[in-house]
Amino acid sequence: MQAVLVIAHKNIEQVIELSQLLRKQFEVYIHIDKKCNVSGLQMNELFNIGAHVYQSVDVRWGGWGIAEAARILFREALKNKEITYMHVISGEDYPVKPLKTIYEFYENNDQIYIQCEPAEGSVKSGESQVLWQKYYFDYDKINRRTTFGKIYHRYTLLKQTLLHVDKFKELGVNFKLYQGANWMDIPRDAACYFMDYFDEHENVRKLFMTGYCPDEFWIQTILKNSAFESRINGDIHRYVKWEKQYENYPAVLDEREFSKIKGGNYHFARKFNMQHSGALKKMIDQQLLS
Repeated sequence: MQAVLVIAHKNIEQVIELSQLLRKQFEVYIHIDKKCNVSGLQMNELFNIGAHVYQSVDVRWGGWGIAEAARILFREALKNKEITYMHVISGEDYPVKPLKTIYEFYENNDQIYIQCEPAEGSVKSGESQVLWQKYYFDYDKINRRTTFGKIYHRYTLLKQTLLHVDKFKELGVNFKLYQGANWMDIPRDAACYFMDYFDEHENVRKLFMTGYCPDEFWIQTILKNSAFESRINGDIHRYVKWEKQYENYPAVLDEREFSKIKGGNYHFARKFNMQHSGALKKMIDQQLLS
């Protein structure tokens, strides 16, 4: 048995449609952002589909919340001893291969499909990614995307640089830091390992829970600094268009992406929405999922 773990924050009708499709082959666990307005009718529809639904975390971009939502889903899925593999997607993803094909690819497969790049030497937005975990941030309370949040971010970086702040030394953490997308495919034993490791190491919890975008670091770092490192495969079989389109980055996809999706070795693609992706989803349903 395999499970799909869905981290959603909007477009609940789209999440319902996605869940209906996935339940034909997978167990489905969904966390919906606490801020998202979900009607009782929509929640009942998800339950009737057979999805396991949670809505306990107020997810804010750049904070720990999205990682906590993932932890909840992993923890709940692992309670089912029959689940051997877990796939983490967003509520804006859509499968682009027949569900049976996806399922069979991971059945009896011990590879860990996750992006893991060294944070050291990596720069985003002109900032060393090591600093994102070396310094203290509080984006579970502060909206990083507001003008105030942007000013706070620059001020926080400058202040902690001048004060020579180093969480790694303060917390006694001496492993190498790795980062990557939080969309991944994880076998049960690897998930058990990083969940237990995180629970058992208070210094590691403090490191990531006070970092910036820790959802892209915590699992990667724990697994790469373990015996599971040799089983990591960086091909996560996701199609993502890293451009701005329809006021979204990464892009909301439309029918112009179909040939690229069809010609690639992808299992899921993102982002989809009801306004712009309807024709693409119809093409995928008719030509790729049947």
